[in-house]
Amino acid sequence: MVLATFVTILVGVGTAYGLYYKAFADAGPLLLEEAKATSVTVVDREGRLLRAFTTPEGNWRLPLDPKDVDPHYLKMLFAFEDKRFYSHHGVDPKAVLRAVLQMARHGRIVSGGSTLTMQVARLLDGKHERTTSGKLRQMARAIELERKLSKKEILKLYLRLAPFGGNLEGVRAASLAYFGKEPRRLSLGEAALLVALPQSPEQRRLDRNPEAARRARDRVLTRAVAAHVITAADATKAKTERIPKVRYAFPMFAPHLSEAQVAAHPKEEIIKLTLDRTLQASLEKLATEQAQLIGDKVSAAIVVADHQTGEILAEVGSAGYMDAGRQGAVDMATAVRSPGSTLKPFIYGLAFEAGLAHPETLIDDRPTRFGTYAPKNFDENFHGTVSIREALEQSLNIPAVRVLARVGPGKLVGRFRRAGIDARFPDKSEPTLAMALGGTGLTLEEMTQLYASLARGGDSITLVHRLDERARAVAATRVKPLVNAHRLMSPLAAWYVTDVLKDAPPPPNAKGGRFAYKTGTSYGYRDAWAIGYDGRYVVAAWVGKPDNSSVPGILGRTAAAPILFDAFARISEKRAPLQAMPANAVRGTNADLPAPLKRWRDPGDDPAAGRFIEPPVLISFPPDQSEIEEADLGGDPLVLKADGGALPLIWLIDGKPIKSDAHSREVTWQPETSGFAKLTVIDAKGRTDRASIRLR
Repeated sequence: MVLATFVTILVGVGTAYGLYYKAFADAGPLLLEEAKATSVTVVDREGRLLRAFTTPEGNWRLPLDPKDVDPHYLKMLFAFEDKRFYSHHGVDPKAVLRAVLQMARHGRIVSGGSTLTMQVARLLDGKHERTTSGKLRQMARAIELERKLSKKEILKLYLRLAPFGGNLEGVRAASLAYFGKEPRRLSLGEAALLVALPQSPEQRRLDRNPEAARRARDRVLTRAVAAHVITAADATKAKTERIPKVRYAFPMFAPHLSEAQVAAHPKEEIIKLTLDRTLQASLEKLATEQAQLIGDKVSAAIVVADHQTGEILAEVGSAGYMDAGRQGAVDMATAVRSPGSTLKPFIYGLAFEAGLAHPETLIDDRPTRFGTYAPKNFDENFHGTVSIREALEQSLNIPAVRVLARVGPGKLVGRFRRAGIDARFPDKSEPTLAMALGGTGLTLEEMTQLYASLARGGDSITLVHRLDERARAVAATRVKPLVNAHRLMSPLAAWYVTDVLKDAPPPPNAKGGRFAYKTGTSYGYRDAWAIGYDGRYVVAAWVGKPDNSSVPGILGRTAAAPILFDAFARISEKRAPLQAMPANAVRGTNADLPAPLKRWRDPGDDPAAGRFIEPPVLISFPPDQSEIEEADLGGDPLVLKADGGALPLIWLIDGKPIKSDAHSREVTWQPETSGFAKLTVIDAKGRTDRASIRLR
């Protein structure tokens, strides 16, 4: 009898042992590395989610540590799923015995006795089998998991892999999709719902069968009361919570920058940026609102950086990433555009540094031609003798070109290159005087970096998007974080520029004098810019159309400056003071300046004679070899225009003089017939210019 019993037990043990190893063999290799793969996430400087990307299979599977989950959720999870999680070795004998007895009593599987480790095993295998062989495979796999991983690692896998319906995997993805928040702080009802859903994720999907989800949630709450995890009163209150019936969209802050960073670092699952999510969200809303006020198809971009550290705190690439009408998918923070007049401060700064000028130096705003290039002011007027301070404040074009002609566009480009910025020119051509009016290509990021260097007293600085980039840069420099060995300009020159820009007139309904700033408008009303800085932050704003088409009437002061001022207000109500005046700065009026700085001199000026050489007379309209449609004139006379020269001017058509005003550089001419005509203009000093045109 004893022998028979012993043999029976031995056979039973042997059979179980054989089934276990068969189940282990059937399970195949443990693919932990694949299980650890998660959605790529981009987070801000505080670890807050900016944007997440689905896995290659199209699932939302976000990383999550148990410490970042509401404690009530974990307590209810263990009470409902696995009371002895921290004491068993993958299989809970008591739970298995209970399941066997229930199956014997009811003739079917009532509860599987699955531990959390067994559920992780099932999720890893991708099979949801309720058969005996399936359960044995899960047990074998669970024991293997417990041998290779710690309890915390197994729990992390469950929090990451648990199914919640559709393409939602893991507690974090479910919390964001159903509650619109991280699982760090959940209500009791929300926590119970997240415990209940993985048991039957498709049948209990909130967006399809909220009533089934409610019943499952309530069962979890009842079990939690029985396990003394929560009180009966708390459970009653939690059962009244509303069941969400729709899914929230996942956060999508800084979408352009996030995509660029993911593309640049394809092997990283968590990318930590220097951005501040709160500020980023606020400025994205600002860009959208302002673009809508300006007009259809208009976009906007904003960059904010801490110029003391070089960290970019916000970067808005468009006025609505999903707005196809505004080409929102185009990142205008990195698009190459014409910077308009925003380069003028650097031109004057180099002149200050070279000792060629002072903010109070007088300069003539008069018709000037450099070879075939004849710059004009935006308002097409001439303002006579002004100080360089006034020329920069009013953004006059002609004085800026005159100064650049002496400083040299090549030197300006060289300084930009030393500061880490490469200006772009069509067909890799050489820089020209047109740079003074925006005749080059730069991005909003690059302009932000240039102005950040200006704000630092001329110290060039490299702006960064990632916290690890800043750490590496600080370690590399050791002494000064992120400072280039070459200055953009001298501290004195930078201070002179700042002293002028801080007094720039503010846009309507805004308070000026709180920071230094400059606006710019590119040729053809294509780009509106406003860039400013205080003692800590630099902000740059751009407005225009991504397709580079014109926006009639758009100006930096009226379109971009309001965004700049609003952005500064959203950063902080208080402004950090600008850099203090250097000891070698010269304050005072023009009369206090030394003789060489009292008046600007071009290379061709003759100071010994006490005069300035008058530029030659040149026909500015119509251009030589141009064709003019008589229909475009509508019967009106043709207006002929000249630049430069000494008044009065004499105009001739095919050698015959026409009546002209002795005090004007314009004259009207009524053509009598179509065909070719030769125009000639002669100034008071006998200098001439000619142009041939054709009337059709």
